[in-house]
Amino acid sequence: MPTSPTPPIRVLLVDDHAVIRTGLRLLLENKPGLQVVGEAGNRLDALTVAAREHPDLILLDLDLGGGSSGLDFLPELLVMAPAARVLILTGLHDAELHRRAVRLGAMGVVVKDKAAKVLFQAIEKVHAGEVWLEGAVVAQVLGELSSRRTSTQQDPEAAKITRLTARERELVALVCEGLSNRQIARRLFRSEGTIRNSLSVIFEKLEVTDRLGLVLYASRHNVATPRQ
Repeated sequence: MPTSPTPPIRVLLVDDHAVIRTGLRLLLENKPGLQVVGEAGNRLDALTVAAREHPDLILLDLDLGGGSSGLDFLPELLVMAPAARVLILTGLHDAELHRRAVRLGAMGVVVKDKAAKVLFQAIEKVHAGEVWLEGAVVAQVLGELSSRRTSTQQDPEAAKITRLTARERELVALVCEGLSNRQIARRLFRSEGTIRNSLSVIFEKLEVTDRLGLVLYASRHNVATPRQ
């Protein structure tokens, strides 16, 4: 029996420059497996198109002109298109803005001076539920979240965490470093399939749904620190 074709990743472009949106549309639609389902240059249009089209992925610029930022309505976008994942595409090399984007729900950041192949890789990874961030940004986000924990606060998640094996905690630590499944597989001399299966088990034990959720959970509860 012939297998049905994999549906394309449906993308919404949000950028205030029409020329850039046109260029991105041409770039993405020339890549098999990607389909641009809408464009927007401001908050109102972005929310309207997101609610109407329910894209799989929203490619969101940070600087929308006139002092407007995509971060100002990123949470609203996720409400309008709850199944969508947000990938920031920006010309701003501002680590604080990148960290804020993650805190607000973005699953990745790509700066516009990267090669097109990097954008394609980021789209595929983020659509698959993985985080796409530079290692330094991941470390800074984790550091900020970890610093908010207090030693006197009892962790209600302790029972879940104790269910993790030493190898699973090691795997969580590697995910928190920003490594992909392929990189982790090479590091641990395991197959990518084994790593995916192990992550699924960890997701279930900790009751998280994806890699970003795992990274944030690990930071809040110090899961990535190997047990003595």
